[in-house]
Formats: sequence, C-alpha cells, structure tokens
Amino acid sequence: LGGPDPLDYVSMYRNLGNPTLNVPEHWHYVSFGLSDLYGDNRVHEFTGTDGPSGFGFELTFRLKRETGESAPPTWPAELMQGLARYVFQSENTFCSGDHVSWHSPLDNSESRIQHMLLTEDPQMQPVQTPFGVVTFLQIVGVCTEELHAAQQWNGQGILELLRTVPVAGGPWLITDMRRGETIFEIDPHLQQERVDKGIETDGSNLSGVSAKCAWDDLSRPPEDDEDSRSICIGTQPRRLSGKDTEQIRETLRRGLEINSKPVLPPINAQRQNGLNHDRAPSRKDSLESESSAAIIPHELIRTRQLESVHLKFNQESGALIPLCLRGRLLHGRHFTYKSITGDTAITFVSTGVEGAFATEEHPYAAHGPWLQV
Repeated sequence: LGGPDPLDYVSMYRNLGNPTLNVPEHWHYVSFGLSDLYGDNRVHEFTGTDGPSGFGFELTFRLKRETGESAPPTWPAELMQGLARYVFQSENTFCSGDHVSWHSPLDNSESRIQHMLLTEDPQMQPVQTPFGVVTFLQIVGVCTEELHAAQQWNGQGILELLRTVPVAGGPWLITDMRRGETIFEIDPHLQQERVDKGIETDGSNLSGVSAKCAWDDLSRPPEDDEDSRSICIGTQPRRLSGKDTEQIRETLRRGLEINSKPVLPPINAQRQNGLNHDRAPSRKDSLESESSAAIIPHELIRTRQLESVHLKFNQESGALIPLCLRGRLLHGRHFTYKSITGDTAITFVSTGVEGAFATEEHPYAAHGPWLQV
C-alpha cells in the first residue's frame, strides 16, 4: 500500500515445542513480503517459477514463551520490519550463517541479547510457489561475545555450539531474551577447545562485510586547493560503457562471495553460477549501488598502481582488521569491506590469492572504485 513498512504481514504462532527433543514452548514469527506475494511486478519483478521468489527468502524468529503469556509480544515484528527495510533499501540479501550487528537489546530492554545470527528454520523447508522458490531464514538472538566469536571463526560453528546448550537456544535455536550468560560463561571449555582451535585451524570464513569505509589516493597531486585527493565518482564528463560497468559489478560480486578458496576472479562480463546467479538481471544485485550508472572517467577503468593510500573505516569496521589479518590473510585468503553508501570496496589480499591485481611489488592497486591492498 506504499506505507513505510516493507513487509505485508508477520504471522505469529504459538508453538508447543517438542518435549522429547527438549524444545520448549515458544512463539514462532514468520514474515511475508521479502518474497513475491503477488506476481504482478508491483513489488518484485516476476522472473518465472524456477528462480527465487522476490529476494528468495522470508524471515522467521522463535521467542521463548514466558509463563502466563497469553499473546505473543509484537516487538519481533518491528525487528523483522527493520531487517526487511535494510534488504529493500540496500538489496543485499541474507544467507544462513550471516550475522547482523545490532548493538542494542532486540526488545529494547536491558537484555544481553543484542545481535543476530541467521540460519535455516528447523521446521520450514524451502517451498516452491507460483512465483519462485522461497527459503526461510531464522533470526537467532546472540550476545556480543557470541557475535565476535562468529566473526572471528564462522557463524555456522557458533550456531552449532548454541544448539548444544539448551538455555542458549537448543536444537531449534529458540531465543530467550532473559538469558544472562553467554555460552562461554555457561561452558568455559567451548571458547578454548572449539572456538580458539577453530580459528587457529580454519581461520575465519567471513570474507567480507558491509561497512562505512572510504579510500583516498594520495599518489595524485591535488589539482587545486579544493581537491580532497579522493576519487570523486559521479562528477566526471564521461560515462562507463555497459560492458565496463558489468565487469566491475561482477568482479566485486564474486570477490565478495563467501568462499574458502583463496581466489579472486578475473574480470570478465560472464555471469557465472555462484553468488546471485539466480537473480533477475534487472534486479539490483548486492554490490550495485544507486550510482550504478555513475559517470566515471575512462582512465579509472584501467587498473592503476598507487604509491600511497589513505583508508577510512568506522569504528566497528576498523575493529575487524585483526580478524582480517589473523583469520583471513594469514590463511592465504582475502577480505573485503564493501561500502554501504556506494560502489567503493576495499579488499585486502595475501600473496597466495590468485587473480588479485595488487601484488607484493605493487601493494596498492585500484580498478575504478575498487581498491586492493
């Protein structure tokens, strides 16, 4: 109806749980609207029955029912609307194992549950609809220490640990906003024996984050006193060709693909299976911004070696640099910061990453708005 809330509905169910599996009674929330509900191109472009419906997923959430509670609290619906608003505005989609840094109690109380992990809903399998396939991603509330562990190691590993601790989620990963202890306080061995060993052995499988970030090329002398020495996208007289634009998008997309293989793809215009491979071509993919038709001087499309660069990150993004070094680069992998406000991306690579255009000899290299270090 054109209102401010992107989701059409949020259904709320009383789920009796499963005593034999040690699953407590809880409220089960299911969103409607991230997938295509109408098939008339009003909200989502209809692309056929084989691909994803809309964004291809809906959100669910399981909240432990308090004794005497006769109706489900409504704040989880507001939480879902907030996440859906981010998806609609950025067109970044969620996957199982992703994390969301929220930095506030999910129910606006004094709870320690202030962040989220995402996983497959244990009861709801993917469904084939007349407008495409829909999967169901469950929101799991976690403490700050658990979020950090998921970043340093991997989200799926922490979800598995949460499943083994009944008060922290149990087999169906039910969120208890009254939980006062992290899984590492409940069982101190989990940190040392599982997480620390996993980080040392596996590194981190987090290959990129959306962030507030920017970079300035300090190699170019300023043209006048007004020049901030940064590359200004959008104020130049010549346009990128469609082929060049697609090459940059494809390289950014696949450079961010969560993958343990230490390979950055070569730049080419071929869409390949992998990240977003089922998405409609006209749907804005996760690494394309509103300035996708940005006017960029042609010389920026060639890969340029830079003498010096200035990197800028917001505090949370900067705090992930040790993860980038220890969990990724030391394991021969890459790590990318993708700007949430434009096409800018900063990728750190190690010598073992194939397909990178930054090398030990030329450690700073740029291809349009994408910088590699």
